[in-house]
Amino acid sequence: MIYGALADGVLLFHFAFIVFVVAGGALVLRWRWVAWLHVPSFLWGGVMELAGWICPLTPLELHLRALAGAGGYEVRFLEHYLLRLIYPGTLTRTMQIAIGIGVLALNALIYARLLHRTRARAHTAGRAESRRTSG
Repeated sequence: MIYGALADGVLLFHFAFIVFVVAGGALVLRWRWVAWLHVPSFLWGGVMELAGWICPLTPLELHLRALAGAGGYEVRFLEHYLLRLIYPGTLTRTMQIAIGIGVLALNALIYARLLHRTRARAHTAGRAESRRTSG
């Protein structure tokens, strides 16, 4: 029973990590410190997809399910909804490459916007400072 619960926990963590890789840039736009977690995460996720590597969480989850006596995936709530998202049966190598490029491109756009906003604020602050000191 404990191994099944641990496997479900790994599955939930895996799903949360994927969501963070894809959408974590939105959090960075609000809280810049999140970039310290997000940049390595989205780089890892993008490279994993581009290289066709297997995420270490997948064999861990399968091992825990085997220890729980599951001969594969039992169809429970978590598996029914999350497994299809994390492990789509129709995933091809071309799709993996497209996902990797998409993850990296999306996050590059988000970080470019953040950099532009930061530079614009610094420029505005510099102009205000020069007006104050010259006037």
